[in-house]
Amino acid sequence: MNDTVKNTNIRPARPEDAARLAEIELFNYRLNFYPVFRTDEYFFSELTVPVLIGEYGEKPELIAGTFVFDDGVVKGFIRVNGSEIEKLFVEPVFQGGGLGSALLRFAVLERGADRLWALEKNERAIAFYSRHGFYPTGEKKPVDDTGEFLIMLKWWD
Repeated sequence: MNDTVKNTNIRPARPEDAARLAEIELFNYRLNFYPVFRTDEYFFSELTVPVLIGEYGEKPELIAGTFVFDDGVVKGFIRVNGSEIEKLFVEPVFQGGGLGSALLRFAVLERGADRLWALEKNERAIAFYSRHGFYPTGEKKPVDDTGEFLIMLKWWD
């Protein structure tokens, strides 16, 4: 795994991080998933920063399983549930600088994560995970009512 950015700036998320987590998640969803699903109502009316902040408040387990990259500004996060990575997002303006690699390395080495689901059409994400030792297992599951699929990737490094 890439060691360019160190894990020293990774810490457990706190409730006061909810707004940044929501912003990072929202912009990544729009950039990465809107081009596939093209549902304006969801991506621009239902999926909003206030709604996501509310979900963090209503479900404290979301914060409990989340770790942020914070060097004075929260620039990305990873959510781990048991051995599964549920989400990995880096603020788009900070992508390509090794933050995602550091968060992924942290999840694998420090949290024992070894699997995740990725949208089959998200070739950029699948290529990123493959560069870090995660490979498709052949397992797929449908994304509710969309005709799209998620694929399971497992860490084999």
